[in-house]
Formats: sequence, C-alpha cells, structure tokens
Amino acid sequence: MKRAKKATGRRRAEQPDNLLDLNRSLSNYAYRPKTGRPVAAREPLTPPHRPLWKRILLWIFVPLLILLVAVGGWIGYKLLANEIRVFGWGGVVSLLHPAKLKGENEGRVTILLAGNSADDANHGGANLTDSIMVLSIDTKHNTAFMLSIPRDLYVDIPGFGHAKINEAYQDGEQNHFQASGYADGGMGLLEKTVSETVSGLPIDYYALVDYAAVRQAVDAVGGITITVASSNPRGLYDPSPDLNNHFAPLVDLPNGSSKINGVQALGLARARGDHYGSYGYGLSDFERTKNQRLIMLALKDKAISAGTLSNPVKLGNLFDSLGNNVKTDMSLGEAKRFYDIITKVPNGDIKSVGLNDVNGNSLLDSYTTARGQSTLIPATGVDDFSAIQAYLKQLTTPAVTKQ
Repeated sequence: MKRAKKATGRRRAEQPDNLLDLNRSLSNYAYRPKTGRPVAAREPLTPPHRPLWKRILLWIFVPLLILLVAVGGWIGYKLLANEIRVFGWGGVVSLLHPAKLKGENEGRVTILLAGNSADDANHGGANLTDSIMVLSIDTKHNTAFMLSIPRDLYVDIPGFGHAKINEAYQDGEQNHFQASGYADGGMGLLEKTVSETVSGLPIDYYALVDYAAVRQAVDAVGGITITVASSNPRGLYDPSPDLNNHFAPLVDLPNGSSKINGVQALGLARARGDHYGSYGYGLSDFERTKNQRLIMLALKDKAISAGTLSNPVKLGNLFDSLGNNVKTDMSLGEAKRFYDIITKVPNGDIKSVGLNDVNGNSLLDSYTTARGQSTLIPATGVDDFSAIQAYLKQLTTPAVTKQ
C-alpha cells in the first residue's frame, strides 16, 4: 500500500512539471520568473490585408482627390478675385439674393456694350468708344438681336451738343456726368445718348470692355472659329505699319471658316481696311463692326461650351480676361442670371444688325459737318432718327411662339 501511495504521489508531483513543459512549448506562452506562474502572451495585431485592386484604387483616388481640391481652390480664388474686381464685395453678397434682371418681367433685357482702348497707353483717343453695340434679348422666346452703332454717327449728345457718338463716353467721364436713371460718368452719358437720341430703347445695363479683353478672352477659350464672307474672293487683308513703318498683316484671312487666336481676333476687331494694300473692306468701318459681331457670337458659343467649362485652366484664364478688362453696373447675381438667359439663346436666333443694310437699304447717309468733319447721319436727315427707331421697334415686337 505504501508503495502504491508513493507512486501515486510521484505521478501527481510530476504532473505540474509535465504541464509546465507542455505550456512552455505553446507559441503564446509567457513566464513570470518571480511567481513561477505562466501567463498567456498576446499575439501581435496584424492589420487586415487589403485586396490588390483596393490598394491600386486608393493610390489613384487619394492623389486625384488632392488635385481636385487644389484645382477647385485655385478656380475659387480666381473666381472670387475677379468677381471683386468687376462687381466689388457687394456683388459677391448679391449671389445670396438672386433676382430677375431689369426688364425681364416685361420680356426684354437690353444691354449696352462699349469698347475702348484705355488699356493701350500709346493709343491716341483711348477713351473714345470706337465700338458700340446694343444687345437686346427676348427672354420669353429666347431670341435676340445685336445692333452695331457706327462710331462716326453724328448725334446731339445731351448737354454737350453735336458730335460723333464715340465722344459721349469721354465727355461724361471728363465732366462727371450724373442724371436720374443712368449710371454716373461716361457710360451713363453714352446710355442716355443711345437710348433717348438714337434707338428709343430703354437700356437696362452696360458693360465697358477694353480691347485687350478680346485678345485675352479668345486665347482663354483656346481660340474661336469664324466664317469670313468677303466680297473679295481673296478674303480679308489689312496690313498695319509698325514703329519703323514696316507693314505686317493686321488681318490676313481667306473666305470661309477659319480658327483664329487672340491676336488675330483683336486685329479683326480693329481693322477697317484703311492701310495701303488692304482688300476685302469695301464697306470700311461697317466691315469692322460686322466682324466684331462675328467675334462676339463665336466667343459666346465657345465660352459656354463644355470644353471650356470643364477645363480649369481655360476657365481661370477666362475669369482673368473679364476681371482685368470689364466694368459693368450688373451685380454678380444679375450677371449669373444673364448667363443663364443667354445660354438658352442659340447663335442662330441672334440677329446681327447693321444700320447700313436693312433689307437691302441703308438707314444712314454721309455728312460733312460745318467744321469739315466726315460723319454719318440718319438717311432721313440730321437728328431725325425716326426711321431707325421704327426699325428697332419692329425688332423688339414679340416674336411668334415657336411650335
């Protein structure tokens, strides 16, 4: 019996050692020397292994997200900086209070567009508005007309007497023009002259544009495509002398469709065939104003195209061209509303109008002033704009609704 008990005791005494040896052989075993008791060690945590396609997607997505944020910030900065230049801080606030345009409730919004060379310090008469247009939009039927007013039109400028209409802006600026219902300064006086003296149309807004805007805006959108239809089979050509009296092409375009850059567009907007060797400008300044309307329509089409709106570089450059060269009495909210309206008007539904060719007849005549100045007057006589106003009234008569 004693031997059996001793054997049993030996087995029991051996068991802990055997268990200890067994535990020590396990991978998660840890031993505390002071107590002699084993503890379980924690396995190191291994992060879950992502599939290869997820890792590739992450590598692509994160840099793309950073790029989008950077580009968005850059465009936002460009937009805000140029909005403040054109509209001021108050214009930014106007986005929070969207409103209809003046004239929109009546179904017609009319904008006076004027261009000068104030950006060119070496240009004589830089404050003369050698380009004057009226853009009138039928907001109910999504049609419009664009009318060019010749810079040499002889008019009675309110408060300043008879002169060419391109002097009105300069007179208003120099004499700090103010009148109820019109903007202060030169554009206010030009608005009053165009509205009350020439057209009989109420003017809702104005935009004054430096000629540099044409070059910059056309380059910003990657060039524009125009169609030249000159009476000369060779197209349009007008050389311009440089400071050394060497002639280089200001305009050199064949008949038909051509893609032009900003420099070419600016040349086309200015040229009237008054240099030696020019051709295709039989109507002189009327050719120039017709080409200006061509440029405006082509630029409008390109600026609102998907290729421009989806390209951050083009969009940023376009904002710069406007911010540096445009002054307007529109608020930013009104400008956004105008954009929404004009994008609904196809170029084919914008009538291009020149007073020298209305149904095959000219509403203008040549006139020499008492001081020997060559000008243009209404065909009906000095200060008689009745025929011109009657024609414009026809253009503003509501169109028949399209079926």
